[in-house]
This record gives sequence, structure tokens and C-alpha cells, in this order.
Amino acid sequence: MLLAAFFVFIPAIADAQALIPSPPETSGAYGTAWKGRGGYFPDYYFTEVMEAVRKAEESSPYWVRTLAEQETIDRIATDYTSLLLNNDILAFYGHPRSRQMGILGRYSIEELDQRLTKLAGEYKAESGGRKVIKAFYLIYGTVWPEGEIGIIGEEILKRYIEYAQEHDILIFIDHQIGRYDPVDSLRRMLPWLQYPNVHLALDPEWRTTKPMEEIGSVTAEEINRAQRVMEEYIIANNIPGERMLVIHQFNWRMIRDREKVESNFRRVRLVHCADGFGAPHLKRSSYAFNAQAANIPIKGFKLFYNFEIPGAGYDHPLMTPKDVYNLKPRPYIIMYQ
Repeated sequence: MLLAAFFVFIPAIADAQALIPSPPETSGAYGTAWKGRGGYFPDYYFTEVMEAVRKAEESSPYWVRTLAEQETIDRIATDYTSLLLNNDILAFYGHPRSRQMGILGRYSIEELDQRLTKLAGEYKAESGGRKVIKAFYLIYGTVWPEGEIGIIGEEILKRYIEYAQEHDILIFIDHQIGRYDPVDSLRRMLPWLQYPNVHLALDPEWRTTKPMEEIGSVTAEEINRAQRVMEEYIIANNIPGERMLVIHQFNWRMIRDREKVESNFRRVRLVHCADGFGAPHLKRSSYAFNAQAANIPIKGFKLFYNFEIPGAGYDHPLMTPKDVYNLKPRPYIIMYQ
């Protein structure tokens, strides 16, 4: 591990955790605290944490660590190192039981993996040396008429999670919210975080009692509360590492008071994903609108295949991996529906 060369004393887990600094209250995307590696991921949550631990160790008396003390240091490095620091994520989106809701419902898990692997190779060629991690992005809660929600079958979800664990693939589970409170919707998904490859998402478009008639929304306060509840669950259940929470947006209505959204939680990495289909110039415009929210610095981008479904929207022409990586700021999660 990074700190294995420092054979000094860290008193206890509680004291070690106290070394973790909170992000500074500065303007924009945390001002100069977001240093970035090669212009990519804002690495405050890695470099500042490790620097704090290193300085604390240097000021401590010389001591050979116990096993428990070393495990504490190793756990800090694990819990506060972001998966996105050196990696991009490429996902296939949809519901396994629906051919109309995305690519996940159109192929077997094995064929999806093969297609995703091929596409990941195309992105890797344009990534500038960053690794591309594959992901399945499943619709967990599907909105029904009057805002009711249908939850994906546990057996189906487990099959995808377990296959993904065996093949180094991440899982995102996405709740469309419907008529319900966003935080209550999130709470329903929290037990799945016990799987180390699972991350969560909320889709404000479908936070409505009139799906397909009106565009729903969430507030900044609800997003902040959701992150807080998620982080408290992670800590209370001793779940290692950070977990991502993706929030979708393609219309200004979808996130109310967007400038008040917080992105400084220690164990939850908030990702702001540009949704919506259309021609490249429209998608770039939508992404530019999301990019204005510098208080949510980590961005995602969604693309739509044309499966020739009557009435369904799609991208034409489909943007290339080079086109996607040329977006400013560069997206870290890219998904195809």
C-alpha cells in the first residue's frame, strides 16, 4: 500500500478517521483544491487525505505498528481513493425484461458482455491511457401510471450482480422514483450496497404521477439528503470504499436549486449525468448546460441506440468515442441505452 513504508504509530481507528480533512468551502468546483491529474479527475479526495495521514505519521513517535493499526491505514487508503481517479466507466443501460427500455433487454448477459468489451476497446483507444471499466446499468424501479413503481425481481438483479462480480463489471441500479420521496426510494436500494460492485442512481425525469406527460424533478435538498443517508448507511454497515450516486438531467426543471447541490461527501461520489437523445449539436448543448453546474464537477453522458422502436427517441448520428471524450469537462461515466 501507499503508506506501507511509514512504520509509525496510528493510535486507533477513531483517531485515524479524524485525520481525514473536509473539503474546503471555496467557490466553483472547490477552487484550487481540485488539482486534477492530467486534466482529468479532481483528486482532492485522494491526495489531501494521504497527505494528512503522512504528516500525522511523521509527527508521531517511532513505533512498529500492530496488525490492527496497519489495517486501519490500509482501510483509509481504500475508503478514500476514488474509483474514478484513473478509470472511466462505460455502461450498457436498460431493463433485462424489456426490449423497449434499452440495450440490456435485447441480449443475453454473455452477449452484452462481448459487445461491451468491444466498445470498451474503442473507448480505451481514445482514453489517453486511462482504464475503461465495464458496467451494467439496470433500471431498478420502473415508473407506472399514476407514479406507481415496479421493482425489478430480486432473482434477476442477483444474476446480473453475480455475473458482474465474476467478470470485473460494475452494477448501477437506477430508481425512477415515481410518486414517492427520492430518499425513501434510495433507501430501498441501500441493502444492495453490500455487494462491492454495486452503485446507485436516481432519475428525476420520472419523479411524477404523469409519466410520459410531464417531466419530473428533485430538489437540491433532496439530493443532499440522499447522499447523507447513503453515506451514513455505508459507514454504519462498515462497507469499504466509496460508492457512486448518479443523478440524471436533460432539462432545467429536473434539478431545482441546482446551485445548492453539495458534492463534498467523503464516501459518496455524486455524478451528474447528461441524459436526453437527439443530434450531436443538441446533445452537446444539453451537456454544456450541465457543465455550468461546477458545484457537481464529476459528469456523465448518455447515448441512445436506434432500435427502430416506433415513437422512441434516439441519437442520429451516434457520437463516436472521440466525440464523447472531447466534451468539456470530460465525462467519467458514459452509458448507452
